[in-house]
Amino acid sequence: MSVTHAKTLPTVFDADAARRALQLARTTFQIEADAIVGLQNRLTDRIDDPFASAVGLLLACSGRVVVSGIGKSGHIARKIASTLASTGTPALFVHAAEASHGDLGMITGADALIAISNSGEAGELLAIVPILKRMGATLIAMTGNDDSTLARLADVHLDVGVEQEACPLNLAPTASTTAALAMGDALAVALLDARGFGEDDFARSHPGGALGRRLLTHVRDVMRTGDAIPTVTPDVSLSAALLEITLKGMAMTAVVDAQFRPVGVFTDGDLRRLIEHVQDFTRLSIAEVMHANPRTIGPDQLAVEAVEMMERFRINQLLVADATGRLVGALHIHDLTRAKVI
Repeated sequence: MSVTHAKTLPTVFDADAARRALQLARTTFQIEADAIVGLQNRLTDRIDDPFASAVGLLLACSGRVVVSGIGKSGHIARKIASTLASTGTPALFVHAAEASHGDLGMITGADALIAISNSGEAGELLAIVPILKRMGATLIAMTGNDDSTLARLADVHLDVGVEQEACPLNLAPTASTTAALAMGDALAVALLDARGFGEDDFARSHPGGALGRRLLTHVRDVMRTGDAIPTVTPDVSLSAALLEITLKGMAMTAVVDAQFRPVGVFTDGDLRRLIEHVQDFTRLSIAEVMHANPRTIGPDQLAVEAVEMMERFRINQLLVADATGRLVGALHIHDLTRAKVI
């Protein structure tokens, strides 16, 4: 690990202290890695494995998955609920302490509760479990103690016990919270796969993110239409075509036939190359200098496909044609940049 601008160590944090900090970091990583490996080693290939049973119960849940905990386990529960919700499993977090003071009304008998407690004896959770059981809610416990009260009350118990915490005092929840978080991620991934949750589904739950924009934005959403499309007919002069390019500000013009089908394109780049060989433009028609059979894309294709075409053919503009071949739009790479597709 490199530090670009390292500050002078304070006197109370000398070289020996720095070495001890580094060693503790290595120890922490190793202990937490061992905790994850421990979870992996407990899995079997049997369909009655507790993990498989938990996934089955969550898939069968007709309500929502409620994740709850207290203290550090509460923070882990909140993250697990968020991950489940963003990967196709409707979920929410309910704070165990607040549940006893009214928030229990957020949970119904059709829901499944994932209760997280390393000891399995968290009073706040145990206070609400009997009520939830009477309501008919499914209970999945995630604890570090197979013989705990919470584990015994659960329909399925997921053992997330660790041999030791990374904390030198073996007190602060560190490896245990890492194990619980990993178990929650494993549940989310297994449920995602079982539901057939794909990239389009992910994008719909993340519309504000880069992936959402890439997977939900179509060419029709960003293309220029109507009078904003620079167009000329093949019989016009090059001078007239250059005026159209200037007026529409796309650094190109499409050349269209009587049915408004693109038969050619002429760009600023073509003009620069033409200047090297031609001095008098007054006698040239656009048909003589255009690129025939221009590349087009359909309006219902993804905007990222337009980006791929532009990059592959090293072009900055793209014409948009419908299924009949009629010109319906035009794209400039700046349009895709503004839409944050790029």
